[in-house]
Amino acid sequence: MGTLEQTLSTPLGVVEWFVYLLAAVMFVIGLHLMNSPKTARRGNLISAAGMVMACVMAFIVLFVGEAGNGFQHGIAVALLIAGIAIGAIVGVWSAKKVKMTDMPQLVSVFNTVGGGAAALVALNDILNSEEAAGPGIVVLITAGLGIMIGSVTFTGSLVAAGKLQGVKFLRKLTLPAKGVWNIAFIVLTIAAFVMLCVQPSNAVLWCILTTVFALAYGLVFVIPIGGADMPVVISVLNACTGTAVAMSGLAINNIALIVAGALVGAAGVTLSLAMSKAMNRPLMSVLAGGFGGGSDAAGSAEGPEGTMKETTADDVAVQLVYADKVIFVPGFGLAQAQAQRELADLGELLKGHGVEVEYAIHPVAGRMPGHMNVLLAEANVPYEELVDLDDINPQFPSANVALVVGANDVTNPAARRPGTPVSGMPILDVDKAQNVVVMKRGRGKGYAGIENELYFKDNTQMLFGDAKAGLQAVIAAVKELIN
Repeated sequence: MGTLEQTLSTPLGVVEWFVYLLAAVMFVIGLHLMNSPKTARRGNLISAAGMVMACVMAFIVLFVGEAGNGFQHGIAVALLIAGIAIGAIVGVWSAKKVKMTDMPQLVSVFNTVGGGAAALVALNDILNSEEAAGPGIVVLITAGLGIMIGSVTFTGSLVAAGKLQGVKFLRKLTLPAKGVWNIAFIVLTIAAFVMLCVQPSNAVLWCILTTVFALAYGLVFVIPIGGADMPVVISVLNACTGTAVAMSGLAINNIALIVAGALVGAAGVTLSLAMSKAMNRPLMSVLAGGFGGGSDAAGSAEGPEGTMKETTADDVAVQLVYADKVIFVPGFGLAQAQAQRELADLGELLKGHGVEVEYAIHPVAGRMPGHMNVLLAEANVPYEELVDLDDINPQFPSANVALVVGANDVTNPAARRPGTPVSGMPILDVDKAQNVVVMKRGRGKGYAGIENELYFKDNTQMLFGDAKAGLQAVIAAVKELIN
């Protein structure tokens, strides 16, 4: 694609530019509407309509515009149609078939595709420059950044998706001297990018080297990062995808790509900083990898004092029915068991009996930002009942029962004490409730690799087993008591 003057020199170019501008405006409006759950669905539809409009315009430009000789033109149109068909089929299938528990992996895969596509667009713009003297410095810088950031996102997101999926090879994979590898590939990537800008005559060589080094850096960047930090990493990689798309848009003078990429990049950075703040950890510390590593594993080498006290569904039902206020604390275990609807049904049952019910949402509960909000919204839980950490913590002392379903590290009181792997991380003050019931599949540890002190408190009882089956048993017992 040429300069803006070249684009606007033809009637089709003028239409193309204004359609892309309208699509960009629709992206902005859609993102704004996503500020509220009440308008988020409409915002999603508006943004999707803008993307469809941009894709249709790109197809029209390719179909009726100049695209080389007839044979090449036909091949390009056929490839575009095939790409649209494949993308549409995969997108619809993913939306209908992928479970909510697998949504973090899907987001990472989409990041992989987005970053790779942005890198390929930028690479094509440099290697197929129509200028006799080679690509100009602006194209070299913007497209080079697109290649570099897109390549990092491609491999980084691929590793993140594999880790989230539980691929054994990736879960066990370690990287000795991770700092050395990170610094080495950062230096090599930047050096190749600089040489691409100062030696455009060797653009092919430097493009290849920039791509290879950036792909390698994406691997060494994500491999050392543990599961507890994965929500932040997903946000960072999402920001990288947006930035790469924006750079590619600048390189090919496409306003829709520029605005869409800038929005995604800015939103990803903002979310990454918010998530890091929620964990009370500097963003650079998260990106350096290695969550945990504290010398004190929840208090002592022997673990927390006391023993876990088991309970039954019938006993839990009695506590819930005779309570005035109950706070539900969902975590990734709820998502794994696909028990969000059962939790919502239990909440409705208790509210119908006159019990005040609220849901405590920790910013990093689950494996991606907003994971619990999405799950509970899917179960039609009123958004007003979803209360964030700062607002819900003062309410725990007045709660008769705090029901923890599959949440671990985000409820560990060890975070209030220095010297533990979770020290300083803001937690939900579940232990301050009058009674605590923890629904947990087994006695395993959380992502931080330490025992949860909450489970050994005098006011805590454990209901072991699958969360879905456990909630169904509690619901049945509650119904018997109410009737």
